[in-house]
Amino acid sequence: MSLSEIYLIVPNPVLSGMIWFFVVSAVLYLARLPAKKYILAFSEVIHNALRLAASSVNSADSRLQARNREVLLEAGREASERMIEREFERVENTVMNDLSQYPALQRKLSERITSIDEDYKQSTEVPPDPPDWCKVVESVAKIDSNGDAMVAHILKDIHKSMIKAQDKAIKEHRRACMERHGVLKRMMPHWRSVKRVLGEVDNNISSILERATKISRYMQDYEEIIKGSDRATRVLSSSAMSQFFVSAFVLAIAVGGAVVNFTLIARPMAEMVGGQNFIGNFKVSEISAVVIILVEISMGLFLMESLRITRLFPVIGALNDKLRVRMIWITFGFLFALASVEAGLAFMREILMEDELATSAMLRGDGMSTIATADFAWITTAAQMGMGFILPFALVFVAIPLETFVSSTRTVVGVVTSALLRALAFVLRLLGNISRYSGKIVVNLYDLIIFGPLWLESVITQKISTGKASKSVVNSTYQEAT
Repeated sequence: MSLSEIYLIVPNPVLSGMIWFFVVSAVLYLARLPAKKYILAFSEVIHNALRLAASSVNSADSRLQARNREVLLEAGREASERMIEREFERVENTVMNDLSQYPALQRKLSERITSIDEDYKQSTEVPPDPPDWCKVVESVAKIDSNGDAMVAHILKDIHKSMIKAQDKAIKEHRRACMERHGVLKRMMPHWRSVKRVLGEVDNNISSILERATKISRYMQDYEEIIKGSDRATRVLSSSAMSQFFVSAFVLAIAVGGAVVNFTLIARPMAEMVGGQNFIGNFKVSEISAVVIILVEISMGLFLMESLRITRLFPVIGALNDKLRVRMIWITFGFLFALASVEAGLAFMREILMEDELATSAMLRGDGMSTIATADFAWITTAAQMGMGFILPFALVFVAIPLETFVSSTRTVVGVVTSALLRALAFVLRLLGNISRYSGKIVVNLYDLIIFGPLWLESVITQKISTGKASKSVVNSTYQEAT
């Protein structure tokens, strides 16, 4: 007996289906009130649970945003303090190196200007007045000779003597003036030197004023960061996003350089440590090449930390100057040694390549091409050795974008996580509302299934209400009649 035959009440399937429909409708009609209650209660439970989850996610998002704001403002504060500190150091160096001799220079300039002013005043003096005896001689010269030749001759000699004395005095005065002007002329180089020094002082003062303006702008930004203003947060957030992408791009370039470096030293390392030895699924030669590159990057990080260019390791930055200088030379020595080793490995790689080319040419019987190729082999050898020596020093500067990437990643990850949490809260609220209205939809579908009993109920209810209304009308009419 099949399953369909089991549920047949009568032999006719259509009639049996109608009977089952009426039976099920009757059962559903009788259970409609508790069924609707439970459906709505279940949908409300799901709705409340999802709304509670959305509230929890929103609370977590608020805490995360507050944390991101604190981290962002703290990073901005550290960067602003570093910029302000470096600007003050530059101003201090300018003052100490360029303006420390300014008081002595000012004193010398004052002395020279005073001396030059005195010489200038002396050089502009008018010729002195003639002595008093000149008036006596002039009076004697004006005496009338009365035709006496002797008196006339004496007076003429006196006149000539006076003219000679006057000419001599004028020549002496002119000579003195020429000497003074010669002194002033010899002072011209000193004037030019004074002008040049004053120009340098002016440039230094202008530089200090310019740096003071930058410090003022940095201090304004620093004050906004300390206050935690929204503008400072927006500026720092956009700056962190741009720094993240720029540093990621630079790190990608550095990874490309590391790959090239790996290609240069991987093959000769196989000759040194054995090309058939494996650690897991990786060759020992490849692992050795990667370790050398990582050691070079580590030495570069320590060198940048010792130079106080980066601040990834506060312990290194807190060392005293003597130990820090020693660490600089030690890390530079390691880098130089590793760069020399890589240059040697690059040379060894070129030798291996030439040996392979020579072997393959001999097997082909083509020796002339090998000789022609060997004439220009020194170019590729020099290029590979240069790259092997320069790339380790180029990888030193990976520390700068690495620090920027690490500091900006915190902000970017926080912003992305906050956005994901807000999206999750929206989805949970949406699902909660969908569950609430889904319960109402299910209730309406339930009524649609039992539309027959409900229709009968509404008809019967309407007739009963109509009978009650007519009975009440008759009663009221009878009461009025009595």
